[in-house]
Parts: sequence; C-alpha cells; structure tokens
Amino acid sequence: MSRNFRLQKVGTIDWLKHNYGFETVSAYIDELIVLNVGRNGKDIDDFSNVISDLVQNVFIPVAAGGGITSLSDAQKLFDSGADKLVMNTIFFENENVVKDIIAKYGSQSIVASVDYRIDRNEVKPFNNNGMVEVPMSLDRYVNYLQKSGVGEIYLNSIDRDGTGFGMDLDVHKAMDKRTIPMILAGGAGNESHLEAVLNNSNYNAVATANLFNFVGDGLPLARKYLEDRGSNISPWYSLKNS
Repeated sequence: MSRNFRLQKVGTIDWLKHNYGFETVSAYIDELIVLNVGRNGKDIDDFSNVISDLVQNVFIPVAAGGGITSLSDAQKLFDSGADKLVMNTIFFENENVVKDIIAKYGSQSIVASVDYRIDRNEVKPFNNNGMVEVPMSLDRYVNYLQKSGVGEIYLNSIDRDGTGFGMDLDVHKAMDKRTIPMILAGGAGNESHLEAVLNNSNYNAVATANLFNFVGDGLPLARKYLEDRGSNISPWYSLKNS
C-alpha cells in the first residue's frame, strides 16, 4: 500500500491471499491491477511467481506491472497469467522495447501508467516510482504515449494516492487531444468518488486501492450503490446474488 507514493508493508503474499480474498473480491470488480512498487530492485521472476499464485481462481482480467524492461520480462508475466501489462518508465527509457512488446502481444494488452503531481498549478508527469520528472508536459507525454500504440492509459495522482479524499476530476484539462481509454486513479475513498468519475465523460474507468485495503465490504457495497444509481457499470453484483 502507499500514500503519496510512500510505501507501507501489509504482509506476505500468503497473508494477502488469506486476508483479501481475491477470489471473492473479483466478483465485484471488472479488472484486478497488481503493481510491483518495490524500491530496491524488481525481480521479474519473483513477481511472476506472485502473479501466478494470485490469479488462481480469479476469473477476471489481471493487469500486472512494475520493473518491465524487456520483451522477456513481458513474456514471463503473460506466461504467469497476466492478461495485460502495465508499464511506465520503459516508455521513456526504451521505446524500442515497447514497440517489440506491442508488436508481439497487441495494443489491447498494454496499459501505459502515468504518475503525475501538481506543482505551482502545473501538471507534471513522473516515472521511476514517482521520483523522476518526465521532461515534458502531461499533454505532450500523453500524446507521445498514444503514438506508441498502447491500448489504455492509467492516470494516477501522486498527490491524492492513498488519501481517500476524492479524485482529481480536472486533470483532463491538462490534456488536449486524447483518443484512447483512460483509467483515473488516486484518491477514491468512498462510492461517491467512484460515481463522480464514472459519470464524467472525460474518463472511461476508475481504480481504487483504498476501498480494497481499508473499508471491509467497501467494494461490494460500492458496486451495489453504483448499480442502484444507474452508473455506467456492468451488473456483476446483481448477477452474483440472483
């Protein structure tokens, strides 16, 4: 877990499986995003083993990312059960590897992760776990990512990460022309925060870790709330309980 990208350890993979109940939770979400946010090197082999363990009996798409630097890394994660890859730093550091991964697996399986923060009213993108500023505006960077051929963009607010204080619904104003789906992340603390994003035509999906980590039945209750209020969301909760 993290808050403003400062990490907080919660347990081993066995602890997570026991306490989080991924098989049950997967009935209330459309996709599970698993990111390796370790700061002291990222072992793709270890992470691939984690993904292989997590996807057992999880029957929704799993997007995995963190530390992907080569086509071989991508293959290991796909072979371990990931349906999509979430990539960040590599887009700026090695565009050729990105092209190779897209050529082999297709745009629909690649998600570009963009971490950003607001500094003196300017929206700035970052990579390397939010530690290195990308030397271009968010608008230019998003256009650059679109041209690379990715299928989606995962847009995550560093300032709001883990706070539960609400989402940054105005970040789209820092982008000019966006043509691919965008997932908004960072700041969701209750169902109304999710609803605000889903009802905003500038975004295509919303992600939350806060409701997953801290709010008990937060995800099933949030999904029920969204369905009851007619949000643009598939009725998985109703189907499961019919």
